[in-house]
Amino acid sequence: MQIEMPTIKSIARAVACVTMLSLFFAAPARAEEVKAGDLVITQAWSRATPGAAKVGGGYLTIENKGSAPDRLIGGSADIAEKVQVHQMTTSNGVMTMRPLDNGLTIEPGKTVKLAPGGYHLMMLNLKSPLKQGDKVPVTLEFEKAGKVKLSFDVQGVGSKGPAGAGDAGGNMDMKKMPGMKM
Repeated sequence: MQIEMPTIKSIARAVACVTMLSLFFAAPARAEEVKAGDLVITQAWSRATPGAAKVGGGYLTIENKGSAPDRLIGGSADIAEKVQVHQMTTSNGVMTMRPLDNGLTIEPGKTVKLAPGGYHLMMLNLKSPLKQGDKVPVTLEFEKAGKVKLSFDVQGVGSKGPAGAGDAGGNMDMKKMPGMKM
């Protein structure tokens, strides 16, 4: 019985194929695009939370392709008691975060990014931790576009945004903020 040994060329080809397939399957999925009226919502994501955390953030991009403004009023999620629109600002080295009681206006022809360190969605009283790799269903509520269902792709704890999104806009390094101990 004669056994043919694979050539180095055939082994290299097999390794290249396996490598390419593993990269393809390991690549994070692109965040979905959701259309609601004149709005296009993309890059919906969140960060994983520690087990005892009771709050989580939600981030996304909203583009208004219409000729009239719309307003993000709030939202809901089965995983949280409340979902509110918040704004984080820093003035004289003091960081403040507050809910936007009147919501967030998306002007016609403009794009608004909800990102760490700026506008964001705050999920309050989480019922369970957000885990990296999960998809968290959320319903957003807009003044004109109405209720819009989408999912947040949960990234790692220190993530600055979904892969391929570039700078999520408004990212702040919390560890470099005066008075912040992380």
